[in-house]
Amino acid sequence: MAHHELTMPATEAQVRTLRIGDTVTLQRTLYGIRDATQIHLFDRGRTTRLDLHGHAVIHTAPNVRKVPQSTEHPAGYAPVCIGTTTSDRMERFTRPLMAQLGVRLVVGKGGLREGSLAAFAELGGVYLAIIGGTAALETTWIEQIEDVDLDDLNPESLWRFRIRDFGPLLVAMDSHGGSLYRTVQADSAARRAQVLASLGVKA
Repeated sequence: MAHHELTMPATEAQVRTLRIGDTVTLQRTLYGIRDATQIHLFDRGRTTRLDLHGHAVIHTAPNVRKVPQSTEHPAGYAPVCIGTTTSDRMERFTRPLMAQLGVRLVVGKGGLREGSLAAFAELGGVYLAIIGGTAALETTWIEQIEDVDLDDLNPESLWRFRIRDFGPLLVAMDSHGGSLYRTVQADSAARRAQVLASLGVKA
């Protein structure tokens, strides 16, 4: 297991060096997306002027404060609390995020499913897990909200954050078919079977 520091955007070759159990710290740029963002992009045919090729996205709908545009706040927003939401319900968007928008890394909590794992293997991507309940800490890793698009969906807009030392994040799904979630599920099933057998109960 190794630690990696990636200054975004990242190349496919860089992403394919990541293995489950490794940790990653992200630098420079991170994009925020959520359900409505992706529904409008992939189900309703909207487009974005932001270039996500080679970048990481985080599943979030941030708490922000509207402020006058300035050098400090070029998008007219200041971050208040930027946490991570559960990824599972956005499973179907992993492949179009990668294939159509060029995204390489997905940051979230709770994991994704087999379809995403297949997309990571085929297209060169990873899932980076973050611990739930750490929004206050995550917000300290965000220096500025640099830009925003699809802002009629606020707070589920498409956000561009300038970040510094965002992590460490855990590589929980990689581009080689590795998934910590699959391992946990298999271990849980085996232990359940053992407990039931010890009680004389057939699984």
